[in-house]
Amino acid sequence: MNIHEYQAKAILAEFGVPVPKGGVAFTADEAVSVAESLGGSVQVVKAQIHAGGRGKAGGVRVCHSLDEVMHVADDLLGSVLVTKQTGTSGKRVNRLYVEQGLNIAREFYLSLLIDREREGISFVVSPAGGMDIEQVAAEKPEQIMTMPVAGETVTAQESNRMAGFLGLSDDQAKELYVLTSNLFTMFREKDGALLELNPLILTDEGQLVALDAKFVVDDNAIYRQPEIAALRDPDEENPREIEASEFGLNYIELDGNIGCMVNGAGLAMATMDIIQLKGDKPANFLDVGGGVTVEAVSEAFRLLFSDAHVKAVLVNIFGGIVRCDIIANGLLEAIKTYPMRVPVVMRLVGTNQEEGRSIVKEAGLDVRWADDLDQAAEFAVAAARKSV
Repeated sequence: MNIHEYQAKAILAEFGVPVPKGGVAFTADEAVSVAESLGGSVQVVKAQIHAGGRGKAGGVRVCHSLDEVMHVADDLLGSVLVTKQTGTSGKRVNRLYVEQGLNIAREFYLSLLIDREREGISFVVSPAGGMDIEQVAAEKPEQIMTMPVAGETVTAQESNRMAGFLGLSDDQAKELYVLTSNLFTMFREKDGALLELNPLILTDEGQLVALDAKFVVDDNAIYRQPEIAALRDPDEENPREIEASEFGLNYIELDGNIGCMVNGAGLAMATMDIIQLKGDKPANFLDVGGGVTVEAVSEAFRLLFSDAHVKAVLVNIFGGIVRCDIIANGLLEAIKTYPMRVPVVMRLVGTNQEEGRSIVKEAGLDVRWADDLDQAAEFAVAAARKSV
């Protein structure tokens, strides 16, 4: 689960991580009030959306007067910000964060993430702060350092190695040790999946400050974090994905035109891969899971049939815990509300597969059956191209 920058900074501050003073604003007048309370000659107005690249898209602006804050806030609120992470549709700006301007001596990149390869938590640091870390990795990989944390706390040795890589002085290295220790504690206690400070800055006064912050909490652990769960902003999330989650479906919208319904993440990935090998692209990742019900399957079909981008649906079920008759009955339930406006290709194998096929055939539905995944993908791609 993602939260806004200002929310992430509030949590950082709770754990003793230095952040600039600031406040959230939902109107231009509120933005001016926040700026006035901060004082100083420079304020920064930041659009609050769940996407990176805001600065390059004009969503982060430096202001030198309250009149300028008013003008910028008026301009940003209600606008649609298009960044490299939003897609062409962009995201509407509904709130702003106004914070004090700081004098920056150096910029760094620092993140904490779940390191599945090392089966633990790792820091990633770079002296090339303020840049896209993907760009740094592609162009200057030698400027990125990964530091696995071996124990339940960050050691001075681990922190000092990062400080040396970043080119910090002895005093700054001591400050980094306090900072990394606090970040690590926060990451563990708040069930973090990703914490990114880009940039982490060194001010002219020699203080390390989190100038920007992105914090993602593990969805599987959100039940342990009710205070963070309450920060969820539905306006920033895909409404179809929210709807799917309410039925226990794992659904992620993609940019293709073949809707996929599969049970099991591995099978879902294989299905999407073979669709691309056949020359088309999946419109979604949709894993109905193991303990799925007819109601949930019906909702899954409704999600696919109601998506205007979907030109064909591929159902690839390997029945184990999931019974094929449940999938079939879910389809029948779904078409009571959403007719099959696009071709449907089905591969049902495993528990109650014959019963599942019989249910669909007896209902007289125009479904094309496939014997294996390769054939199913071919049928779906051909059907989608015919529907375009």
